[in-house]
Amino acid sequence: MTRYCDLTDEELIRMYRSGNDRAFTVLVHRHKNRIFTTIMLLVKDRCLAEDIFQDVFIKIINAFNEGHYLDNSRFIAWAVRIAHNCCISHFRKKTAAFALIYRDDIANSEYKYVDSQELRIIKRETYASVHELIDRLPEAQREALILRFYADLSFKEIAQIVNVGINTALGRVRYAVMNMRKMMEREQTPEAV
Repeated sequence: MTRYCDLTDEELIRMYRSGNDRAFTVLVHRHKNRIFTTIMLLVKDRCLAEDIFQDVFIKIINAFNEGHYLDNSRFIAWAVRIAHNCCISHFRKKTAAFALIYRDDIANSEYKYVDSQELRIIKRETYASVHELIDRLPEAQREALILRFYADLSFKEIAQIVNVGINTALGRVRYAVMNMRKMMEREQTPEAV
């Protein structure tokens, strides 16, 4: 009996292309949190993120069926690139302001086990603070930071997705972290009376 969880992404893709739908389901479940979180952080609207997430996997299925996916042993980078492009396409079509979301949805979905109510509150407040800082970054820095730390992409992959050089991708992430650190320091410094 095949243990799907032991198979690589590429093995699952080959099985799906051979007609095994279960292999695709395993592939989706393996990467859904990273892809969905990336979309969610880019669009900041849970309903919209769910719609885009579905569109992403429809595009992935179509690419598999049409033979457009190259077996490059990096499915997740390819899938995140599709997700990123879907988000960009959405914002090109709609110029409306970002909708507000409750950050609790992201924080609670990532942590199944919580020691206490107090710990749960601390985690929620910490995630809300981090997401607020991320939202205040310039667009290019915010995007690079999300792709690096939430999608777990390499700088080379980020560079390819946003169509910049590797050094530019590296610089954007570096400046994003520096800017977040400065914002935190300003907020912790007591104001002069």
